[in-house]
Amino acid sequence: MVGTCVVGFLFAVVVRWLISLHDYSGYGKPPLFGDFEAQRHWMEITYNLPVHDWYRQTPSNDLLYWGLDYPPLTAYHSFICGYIQSKMNSSWIELNKSQGIQDADQKLFMRLSVIVPDVLLYMPAVLFYFLKCCKSTSSYKKESGMHGAFLMLLYPGLMLIDHGHFQYNCISLGLFLWSVNMMCCSQLLSAVLFVLAINYKQMELHHALVFFFYLLGRITFSLKNLIKLSLVVIVTFSLCWFPFCWSIASIRHVLVRLFPFNRGLFEDKVSNFWCSLSLLVKLKQKFSEQQLINISLVTTLFASLPSLFCLFLKPSMKQFKLSLFNVSMCFFLFSYQVHEKTILITAISSIVIYLDHKKEVSWFLIVSTFSMLPLFVKDNLVIPAISCSLIFYILSNVNILSNKPTLFQQRMMSDFCGENNYSSKYSSISDLLVHLSLISMTLITIIVLMLQPPSHLPDLFTVSVTSFSCLHFIMFLIYFNCQQLRDFVKVKAN
Repeated sequence: MVGTCVVGFLFAVVVRWLISLHDYSGYGKPPLFGDFEAQRHWMEITYNLPVHDWYRQTPSNDLLYWGLDYPPLTAYHSFICGYIQSKMNSSWIELNKSQGIQDADQKLFMRLSVIVPDVLLYMPAVLFYFLKCCKSTSSYKKESGMHGAFLMLLYPGLMLIDHGHFQYNCISLGLFLWSVNMMCCSQLLSAVLFVLAINYKQMELHHALVFFFYLLGRITFSLKNLIKLSLVVIVTFSLCWFPFCWSIASIRHVLVRLFPFNRGLFEDKVSNFWCSLSLLVKLKQKFSEQQLINISLVTTLFASLPSLFCLFLKPSMKQFKLSLFNVSMCFFLFSYQVHEKTILITAISSIVIYLDHKKEVSWFLIVSTFSMLPLFVKDNLVIPAISCSLIFYILSNVNILSNKPTLFQQRMMSDFCGENNYSSKYSSISDLLVHLSLISMTLITIIVLMLQPPSHLPDLFTVSVTSFSCLHFIMFLIYFNCQQLRDFVKVKAN
């Protein structure tokens, strides 16, 4: 088993490296050069400027040119990378003179700077989560754990965004997964890890309500534990924000950058509810910015309430894991200022419910990757995107197209239609939907790659991808909310 883990781990690393050999966001595209340049520029800024100038407009820090807009932990990470680069080749981060640099050695350093934390933080978190099942005496659980670990290490969406497009999602998502892993061992350590995840990328706030309601439900009758947990959270936040806590102005500069409401309801074309609805109703023309903020806030909270209600009243690990997916899906679909890459937050949330919902999670992860197709086309990452998706599809084929239900699904359906009617009432319908979905995604991909949209509808193919994906996401949200509600009702009945 150890040998199998090592081989699977090394194969996942090789795939990441092969992806990194392709183009990245903004390659050869002045004047902004894309996300690769954004990350490099943050290293330049944090290394060369004092801390209090990192998030504010100065003669040496033009916020219109990739101003830093992630929390302090990202800034500290950028500073460390900038420091290392200064020892290797100071011209890579020379203030206001290195913008748009495309040196081959510098690109190698940047690519390695993503692979290293992925290998040290995210990938071990995935292995730890699934290999816990391999300690079981059940051969079924051992096999499921090994297969799940290998499959999730090869999730195309995260690999393509981090090692192709270029970002460091593996750090915040790795911290998030470690916080889930530690929840059963130490709630205090789990809280620390999750606070660090939020302080690396503010999108982790999509999980914040779930952690809050779960921990609140677990410690309702223990004032001592509540005080300890609160102190741990406050201290961790304070340490992360310490350099910016000397004035209200410094804190305000950071917060304004972290929550840029002026960017609008959604970023470009994204597979969420508001973008799809805007095809029918021009929301930005009918409502003011503040009204859209209020509408999205109320809608997001209202959609999250059923899941959070179940979690608070019955704070079990199963409820916790389902709520992570459901609430993060609500935030992606309904919250304000969402971009296409935010689906990674929900995608990694689905990993923790994979063992109970193999077919549905595998299907969801394929759709989530497909939803970012316009971005991959823009970044010239079509070949690695198709290749990685095919590898993932082949490895998950046993889950997606298998007529054999999981043990969880057998128990679920037996309560409603009996064991003998399971295949006809659930499996055949779900398999038909999966087949139609996969065929449709294949056809849309071929159309996007082979044809040009009409000149009067230049975004036709893009909105086809996003709207198609949005319908799937709404369906998955309804399905997993039903699963959480059913588990809640069943537990309460017992």
